[in-house]
Amino acid sequence: MSARLAAPAGVAPDAFRTVFRAHPAGVTVVCADAGSGPAGFTATSLTSVSIDPPLVSFAIATGSSAWPAVRDAASLTVNFLSSGQGDIATRFATSGIDRFGGPTLWSRLETGEPVLDNAPSFLRAVVTDRIEAGDHHVVLALVVDAETGGSHEPLVYHAGGYCAAAPLE
Repeated sequence: MSARLAAPAGVAPDAFRTVFRAHPAGVTVVCADAGSGPAGFTATSLTSVSIDPPLVSFAIATGSSAWPAVRDAASLTVNFLSSGQGDIATRFATSGIDRFGGPTLWSRLETGEPVLDNAPSFLRAVVTDRIEAGDHHVVLALVVDAETGGSHEPLVYHAGGYCAAAPLE
């Protein structure tokens, strides 16, 4: 008979936050509409998962006001932000406001998903899986369309604020 080891306790939330505040992340806005109007949120967790097939993932808090739309939508958009769009990132990270009201400029793709008009690039993706992970869900999606307006300096979240990413010289 072997002794069963207890699961290790996770690191304290403050230590976890401190480590990740020092880790820069690209900033996107994920938008979806499951039939009740557009919803969106700022995401710094976007990751490319696979090239073939083209898959992305991101995490969303289960308590987020955008979660019901992301949970129920068949497809969504991921809008990449440029360094001058911190105001859009802040707007979509703010609770209790109409994120799609003025001054937000947005439209719908022919397929119905909401997309930010001023995003320098975006992906349209079909949701393939939603995986419960602690107080979040990880969403896996197949990219079915990619639009870009050309090269742009990306918006980055680092040390609790938005900044531009500067290439090494």
